Order: sequence, then C-alpha cells, then structure tokens
Amino acid sequence: MSLFERYLSLWVLLCIIAGITLANVMPGVFGLLASLEYASVNLVVAVLIWAMVYPMMVAVDLGALKGVGKRPKGLVITVVVNWFIKPFTMAALGVLFFSHVFAGMINPDDAGQYIAGLILLGAAPCTAMVFVWSQMTKGDPNYTLVQVSLNDVIMVFAFAPIVALLLGVTNIAVPWETLVLSVVLYVVLPLVAGAITRARLIAQGGVVAVAAFTARIKPASVMGLLMTVVLLFGFQGNVILDNPFLIVLLATPILIQSYAMFAIAYVWAWKWRVPHNVAAPCALIGTSNFFELAVAVAIGLFGLNSGAALVTVVGVLVEVPVMLSLVWFANRTRESFPA
Repeated sequence: MSLFERYLSLWVLLCIIAGITLANVMPGVFGLLASLEYASVNLVVAVLIWAMVYPMMVAVDLGALKGVGKRPKGLVITVVVNWFIKPFTMAALGVLFFSHVFAGMINPDDAGQYIAGLILLGAAPCTAMVFVWSQMTKGDPNYTLVQVSLNDVIMVFAFAPIVALLLGVTNIAVPWETLVLSVVLYVVLPLVAGAITRARLIAQGGVVAVAAFTARIKPASVMGLLMTVVLLFGFQGNVILDNPFLIVLLATPILIQSYAMFAIAYVWAWKWRVPHNVAAPCALIGTSNFFELAVAVAIGLFGLNSGAALVTVVGVLVEVPVMLSLVWFANRTRESFPA
C-alpha cells in the first residue's frame, strides 16, 4: 500500500472537517451543489461515486459470471442478513433506544419519527458504494456484481412491503425514479463502460493490460471517495453544528446495527469457509445502506424537516467512517479465511 492509502482514514477525517468548515465558509457554493439533483440523487455525488465504481467494473469478467452460481454460500448469506435480519433488528433497536434508553433525552413526540427513519435505513441495503468497499478488500468483482444485482432485484419487490409492515402504514409510495436512476447510474452504466474498456485492454495486452490500467486509475477512485466525503459532510454540516448531541443519539443505534450486521455475516462466512474475496463484500453489503432511497422515502412520507428524514441523513454521515473501519478489519483478518 502507498503512504496515501495506508493513512486513508486520516485523510477521510480531514475531509470531514474540511466539508463542515467549507460549508460554513461558502454556504452558497454548497447550496448550489446540493441543488443539482434529480429524484433525490445528487448528480455531483453520482459522478464521484461513478468514478469510484468504474475501476472495479473494468475488472469484471462477464464470461465468468456463470460460475458464480456454483458458489451459492455468499449469496445465501447476503439475502438472509439483508432481508430476514437487518430490517427487523433495526426496528427493534429503534424501539429500544428511542422508546426506552433515550426516552428522557428527546421529545416524546419525535420518538416515532426516529424509529421510522431507522426502519427506512434498515430496509434499504447498499448498491453503489459496495463496489468501492469490495475493491478495497480485494473482493471478487464478478461475485460482488451478482450480489449487488440480486439485492437490487429483491429490493424492487420487498422494500415497500417490509417498510409497510414495520411502520404499520400501507400508503408507501416507493420513489421508483430514485431506485431506477441509482441502479442505472451506479451499476448499469459503469458495468457497460467497464466491459467496453476491458474488451479493448484485453485486445491490446491481455489481463496484464487490465491490471496496469486499473492500477493507473486507482488514485482517481480514492480521490473520488475523499471528494464525496467533503460534499456529504458539507451538505449536512449545519445539521451537525445545530444539534450535535441529537446527532450522537441518532447515530448510536445505527452504529450498533452496522457493526452487528457485519459481525453476523462475517462470522457466518468464516464458519462456512467462504473465501475472503467473497466473505468481505458479502458482510459489507449488509452493513451499508442505500441512503438515497431511504432519504427520498422519508421525505415523501414524513416531510423534509421530519425526524425520520433527519435519521436517514445521519445514516449518510456515519456510513463512510464506519465502512472504512470495517474495511480495515476485513483486511487485517484476511488470513483467517481459506484462499
């Protein structure tokens, strides 16, 4: 690892501070950047995430995808953790903390909103950033693509019913534009671009040319991550400064849920002797969230200034630091898994 990669967590921390600081120094600039969105997907952030995802898509060998079905364990873990455990444990943590543990520290009228926001996060597993975390843990790009694609298909059919069940409401309006646009931007377009690039590189110099190309563009991918952190924390800097104690309260169950879901999936994969390049992305998928979808539904159901919307925003804020810590842990424990 280069010096820059080795201290990536430090650079992320500096970018968090820079984002909050710059948003207060140049609120007009960040306001303009935040307004550049369609269907709750910020277009500037989308470009940066695309830059992060594209290098891994170049490594995807479409011809090898058919072999993924011969190794179903990683897919089983992904589906069970994301759809049979995660939404319900998140709802349980919401009730535990905001109806009991933190009940004396918050407005009782807001407790239901906070629980609703957690449910929306728990029912929306991540799509785009998984490719980034997978790449950082040397994950199998072909397998990761199938895992994410399977999650997206299930999400189309299961998100609304699960949210309706846990919230006790039936008028869930799924923002299809957000869902479809995110899948197209973060999966389909990078995959097509990566396949075209890979085909040209293979024709020029084989897999050696592919490896050399991905090594050259890796710094751009890391810079995309850092710029994304600056923007995300810049967009929400006022939220943190206005009520930091409330942010800590809201982040607590999200942090517990994130590390618990990773532990369940990672230990399960270890017990099943799943190779590390499948186990790490498998565990990371269940840890992160599809925050664009969660934010859009929270705003649609409860309003822009609701407690539910605030919780989904806090989910955005804690995602990158949490995921980087888990990437570090996964890389440090690689030797515990079969080759």
